Amino acid sequence: MTDTQFPRLTEGSEAWNAARDAMIEIIKVWAAGSRTAYYSTLSAQLRESGFSVPARGRLMSRLLRAACEAEADRGVPVMLTAIVVNKQTRRPSAEFEVLARADRFRRGDVPNWTWEMEREGVFDHYRR
Repeated sequence: MTDTQFPRLTEGSEAWNAARDAMIEIIKVWAAGSRTAYYSTLSAQLRESGFSVPARGRLMSRLLRAACEAEADRGVPVMLTAIVVNKQTRRPSAEFEVLARADRFRRGDVPNWTWEMEREGVFDHYRR
């Protein structure tokens, strides 16, 4: 498939919501297996699911944020996207840290909070 054959992902559209939900399901499988995965792996699996989401760039960041927010709306106490990491640093992007400290998630209010704590919380939550 060429990129023009994939649905256009406009925030709030049916295709956007489907891509976000596909992303959530992919990441949940990784979480249940207690493993992190790379942005590039997520991008490839989304492509297999019919969505073109480059590993780098605003689209991936916006969808990861939307996935995290959708899970929070469902009452999930952890930030699912904490386990999607950069291949070089093996940590989430700077955008994840900003989201974690935003009013919605308030991880900055948690004494000594670290990304590693969030990652372990994700593993614990989704293994159940």
